[in-house]
Amino acid sequence: MVHEMTTTLSGAEVISRAKTFFAERVPQYGTFLERESAVHATFRGQGGEEIAIAVIASGDTTRIRASTLLFDQAIGRFFSTLPAATDLSP
Repeated sequence: MVHEMTTTLSGAEVISRAKTFFAERVPQYGTFLERESAVHATFRGQGGEEIAIAVIASGDTTRIRASTLLFDQAIGRFFSTLPAATDLSP
């Protein structure tokens, strides 16, 4: 499943927080950083399942896309820890 949200944090801060969150706050499944760049991170977990997170800068906000087959609840919990960008459209 693909999850998306927009935040006021920078892409670098989102990736940094993801690394901490998935290492410390998902102990029942254990996920480990596999690869990362300035705009993405992938984590490997139970049974080889993957979490992939990408960040896309857009003005003063950052769009986050995360995909997984097993860790939907964990991604939802991670997103809930991030400040959401408010819709500034007229």
